[in-house]
Amino acid sequence: MAGLEVLFASAAPAITCTQDALVCFLHWEMVTHGYYGLGVGDQPGPDDKKSELLPAGWNNNKDLYVLRYEYKDGSRKLLVKAITVESSMILNVLEYGSQQVADLTLNLDDYIDAEHLGDFHRTYKNSEELRSRIVSGIITPIHEQWEKASVSSPHREFPPATAREVDPLRIPPHHPHTSRQPTWCDPLGPFAVGGEDLDPFGHRRGGMIVDPLRSGFPRALIDPSSGLPNRLPPGAVPPGARFDPFGPIGTSPPGPRPDRRGQ
Repeated sequence: MAGLEVLFASAAPAITCTQDALVCFLHWEMVTHGYYGLGVGDQPGPDDKKSELLPAGWNNNKDLYVLRYEYKDGSRKLLVKAITVESSMILNVLEYGSQQVADLTLNLDDYIDAEHLGDFHRTYKNSEELRSRIVSGIITPIHEQWEKASVSSPHREFPPATAREVDPLRIPPHHPHTSRQPTWCDPLGPFAVGGEDLDPFGHRRGGMIVDPLRSGFPRALIDPSSGLPNRLPPGAVPPGARFDPFGPIGTSPPGPRPDRRGQ
């Protein structure tokens, strides 16, 4: 495996146990699959930089190794944790963007010769099997899950907004929250305001007079002659016409009251 020997030689002074050697092997597999090491720990630090070498302090804790990686095009970042449990090592990988996780457990004695940690050609056993397990157990699942998440949520493009849509001074139309649109229509123009007050049949919009006959409540009998000294002649007020009473409702002029059935 080209490059692993060079990496091992640069890290050899710090490799003092089997888990160190395994993490060194894991790091090189990450590099060969397009990742660069950034640094150690869960959070980014001021000394982070992309490198194929192991970062400073990578094996300060022999029981827990925490390394961060970034793909060569910057599209994804990984958090790798290697936990030592007796003679085994549990590898846990988290992809930051999709929050996808992959796990792998390896027996250290199956792949590392603890008696020859200083000799690269004798340190690793079953190298091809170790490489295959890392690829199939960590790298491939993370890549597949990341690609699946990218396909399931494609980037949506929207047409550019028109000037009418982005006008900050434009007041959007308001409709009541009902299942059907209101039956009224907007005035034809500013001069239509008050037009309904001039129309006794109420066919135009813009009236400002409160019409008790169209309020929706039970209608009261209104005498159109209220407040006048004499009664209006028959037909002076068309049936159902809108008008302002001439005086307080209930005050009738003197004289006989006409038969309401004849109105």
